[in-house]
Amino acid sequence: MRLYDATPCTLGEGPLWHPEREQLFWFDIIGRRLYSRDGGTTRHWQFAEHVSAAGWIDRDHLLIASERALFRFALETGARLDLAALEADKPGNRSNDGRADPQGGFWIGTMDKAAAAGEGAIYRFYRGELRRLFGPLSIPNAISFAPDGRTACFGDTAIGKVWRVTLDAEGWPAGAPELYLDLAPDGLNPDGAVFDAAGRFWVAQWGAGRVAAYAPAGDFLRAVAVPAPHSSCPAFGGPGLATLFCTTARQGLGAAGLAAAPQSGMTFAGDAATSGQAEHRVLL
Repeated sequence: MRLYDATPCTLGEGPLWHPEREQLFWFDIIGRRLYSRDGGTTRHWQFAEHVSAAGWIDRDHLLIASERALFRFALETGARLDLAALEADKPGNRSNDGRADPQGGFWIGTMDKAAAAGEGAIYRFYRGELRRLFGPLSIPNAISFAPDGRTACFGDTAIGKVWRVTLDAEGWPAGAPELYLDLAPDGLNPDGAVFDAAGRFWVAQWGAGRVAAYAPAGDFLRAVAVPAPHSSCPAFGGPGLATLFCTTARQGLGAAGLAAAPQSGMTFAGDAATSGQAEHRVLL
């Protein structure tokens, strides 16, 4: 992968290719910032709390997940409208990985800020309702949706597992999750993930410096190297949705780790030799 943006994020996450703006957005969770590149210019928006993931509502508005709320955000004016409180009773938690589903809902994971075991969960926001779906989890990640529109995946980085679950016509889980990938025996840590248009599952593997692709049956297909060990989340975008983007992090590397991988925290892009799905619109 080549360098796409040299901004060094402490914890780069949540890349989103906006299909109407044809523009990549991403977050530095620890820096409490949203970033985007418009042409050759990098722009950012600063927030008072941790922000981690987004879905697009229309050309000029995003739904953003923060440690305390889901809110509608106007890109041009910075105006904010809170839509739902998120774990107001757990001040030690923050939001983490999230993505819009094919039915127009938005899934968001939460976790303890120090990654304490079992303090997180996954929620879905759909037409004004926020409902807890799964938990307890420690570091919920890999929220993604297969192109059939009826299958969702999610994982827990702390235990190296990814599950999948069938969805009903409105996008709610229709049964119990089943194990899809168990990466713990290989010492791999599943972070953010996305499906391509052919149904392959692409997951960033924290600590391994790569994005790995798996078949629907769970077979490993191939991996794309990222020049930073803490690869955190992929996204498809660019012309024909044929570019694979990936955010990375500097968190936890220390001086020696940063000296060995000085591009850590930056955002990368490469040719994945496949096409992704367009990100789904959030319906309010």
